[in-house]
This record gives sequence, C-alpha cells and structure tokens, in this order.
Amino acid sequence: MYFPANPQKKAPSMKVVILLLLSNIFMTFAWYGHLRHKSSPLWIAIFASWGIAFVEYCFQVPANRMGHGQFTAAQLKTIQEVITLVVFSVFSVLYLKEELKWNYLAGFACILLAVFFVFKKW
Repeated sequence: MYFPANPQKKAPSMKVVILLLLSNIFMTFAWYGHLRHKSSPLWIAIFASWGIAFVEYCFQVPANRMGHGQFTAAQLKTIQEVITLVVFSVFSVLYLKEELKWNYLAGFACILLAVFFVFKKW
C-alpha cells in the first residue's frame, strides 16, 4: 500500500493536473510550434523554443513537487504522458493541420492500458 510522505500537505489532484496541462501546452509549442515556420533560421527556432520551454518548466516543476507524495513519480509521469498525448493530438490537428489517423488512436489506447497498470493497486 502507498502512503503519502506528508498527508497533512496533500495537494489537490486537480491542481496538479491543471499545472501539468498548462505545462504540456507550452511544451508542445516549444517542441513542435516551429514546424509551421520552417523558413525562419534554425537558431531562431531553438531560442524561441528555449524561451517557451522556460515557461513550461514554471508549471511542470511545481506540479511535480505538489503531486509527489500524493502520487508516485511513475504515476506523475504517466499522468503527464496522457496529458501530452491529448494536447499533442489537438495541437497536431488544429495547429499543424495534420490528420489524426486510426493507428495513432490505437497506439494511444495502448498507452491508456499502461495507465491502468501504473495506477492499479496490487
């Protein structure tokens, strides 16, 4: 059985999830936003991505600190990955104008199966 490190300072789950969501929105733009601007020099894309990634870390680090103890590190990473897939799916369709194919969804479903195993109390 898992017990939080400090049950008196248990962070609300939704606050952690919201911070991870915000973090992933910035992360997705940092990693993939430049793909719509391939004509700009690579060094500009790199520095712009670093700037966006800084904001991403301003949400990610507090989310992990607040969430650890309520969740294990593996559970936090799993939550983050699921959020990443949701954010990336929306981003790729709306921003990059790419099709969301059935095999992508099938792969994402396999990752959701991983969520079951990570969060299952054995």
